Amino acid sequence: MAALHCSLWGAALLVPGLAQATSAAPAAGPTASPAAKALPKILVLGDSLSAEYGLARGEGWVALLAQRIKAQKLPFEVQNASISGDTTSGGRARLPALLEEHKPAIVIIELGGNDALRGLPLMSSSENLSAMVRAATHAKAKVLLLGMQVPPNYGASYGRDFAAMYVEVAKEQRTALLPFLLEGVADRPDAMEWFQPDRIHPLAKAHPVMLDKVWAKLRPLLR
Repeated sequence: MAALHCSLWGAALLVPGLAQATSAAPAAGPTASPAAKALPKILVLGDSLSAEYGLARGEGWVALLAQRIKAQKLPFEVQNASISGDTTSGGRARLPALLEEHKPAIVIIELGGNDALRGLPLMSSSENLSAMVRAATHAKAKVLLLGMQVPPNYGASYGRDFAAMYVEVAKEQRTALLPFLLEGVADRPDAMEWFQPDRIHPLAKAHPVMLDKVWAKLRPLLR
């Protein structure tokens, strides 16, 4: 069970790769209306849990989010800027250019697990998360922070501090929070049946569950 709670921290570092952008908006052609070109964007900044690692294109929760938004005819476009193996420092470094390019209305931050795997100081991870939230807020975007948890072998004290880091950042920065992205997946009695053979990355069937958890926190921000 401990390995299941690790989520992304093994193969994510070994197989880095940039996720393809996922869009809920139609491609703009010569006759596209100005409104079609100006849909507000939801920018997802994450690691392998959001980059469809080990999945077919379109099976990850971010792609499913774009499909749900389109099905519900909500006026948003989803841009996936997730990279397998990314850390909070990597996300912090990439975010300014992404904000400038996409000018998102909402930024979803799903980072931190790889920091724990690499043994990076929690203070540094916390500062990076806070800086990303501040940068997005300064760019007039709403923010949803997605939290992660570490397995028991990291130690009870570290596990509590790591989980609390997301809560503290969200509270200090006054931003929306999903405390544990893998709730309902990694904590299932049959959790082993919901993960890929590496016991690190969730199977495709887990991603609708992940989306539902995200959606519950994201939906109020779409108003």
